[in-house]
Amino acid sequence: MATPSYSLPDAPRAQSVALPAGQLGEQPAATQSPNGADTQDAGQGTPQQTSTQDQTLSHIGGTILDTNGDTVPRATILLEGPGPADRQTSTGDDNGAFQFGGLRPGIPYRITINVVDFETWKSETIVLTPGQFYFLPDIKLNVSSSPTSVTVYASQDEIATQEVRLEEKQRIFGIIPNFYVTYDPHPVPLTTKLKFRLAYKASTDPVTFFGVAFLAAIYQAGDIPNYGQGWNAYGQRVGAGILDTTTDIFFGGAIYPWMFHQDPRYFYQGTGTKKSRALHAMASPYVCRGDNGKSQPNYSSLLGDLTSGAISNLYYPESNRGAGLLFEGFAITTGVRTVDSLVQEFILRKLTPTAKHRN
Repeated sequence: MATPSYSLPDAPRAQSVALPAGQLGEQPAATQSPNGADTQDAGQGTPQQTSTQDQTLSHIGGTILDTNGDTVPRATILLEGPGPADRQTSTGDDNGAFQFGGLRPGIPYRITINVVDFETWKSETIVLTPGQFYFLPDIKLNVSSSPTSVTVYASQDEIATQEVRLEEKQRIFGIIPNFYVTYDPHPVPLTTKLKFRLAYKASTDPVTFFGVAFLAAIYQAGDIPNYGQGWNAYGQRVGAGILDTTTDIFFGGAIYPWMFHQDPRYFYQGTGTKKSRALHAMASPYVCRGDNGKSQPNYSSLLGDLTSGAISNLYYPESNRGAGLLFEGFAITTGVRTVDSLVQEFILRKLTPTAKHRN
């Protein structure tokens, strides 16, 4: 059977269509399919979308410290760029940390930090690279040297806590504890909690233990107390020294001050004639300041020394016990306190880095 033949009709000629001005750019883009057919985006599916998020934006952050290495919380941080849109303000958190994000790279920025009682800090010009997180190094604020007027709304307990924090950082040559002295001309009374806190800090400081061990070696050479010689005797002297120090600090610096409402600290005078300062220092073992701000007999210190000496009768050798030795030791300890107070008034502030420039 013959196969019928068919002829295809001729393809229509291409026609030109005139578009109104302005519509040419609004037509959907056509793409070529794999089989050669033209397809438009709207009719044949959506092409893969390109992310609109700008991955080139940069960040600046840092941690604000003072010259002692302590964090400075709640500072005001100003970021400035070449235009108004590049200006941001932030507040540091309680740990002194801050961060600015979404910053344009390739343009100059500067950071300015302000906080009460500190000098203004300004950074060098910072130019960021795309996607960079720049951490500002060495942000250390200096305490303001200019006089300022500050209205204090803190309670006395809060002020006392701040005073003790400063005192806990006082160290002779930056090493030896110098906690039981206040250089504030108008200190507030310590709470009971702060009296015990200061005693705990002083009695558990590592330098205190090294001092006891050193004195034990000297006492070993002089055979005082009469424990004998050898490592066992040295260990007994170290143990006795630790107990002596702990009981003296806690009874004289916390327990009795709590009972008699007295302040166990030495109040640095620093002004006046040398004679008045010397008399002030020599009187301190016998006269103290009460929590009411008035001078009164220093029951805390005197009874603290007597109590510590009485307790030592429980662990000292029998030849070193008794009322006579107790009061002899008390007299020596009180005399040493008088000398310590004179040294405190005239010398130690100059050797205590965190205190010698404090007003």
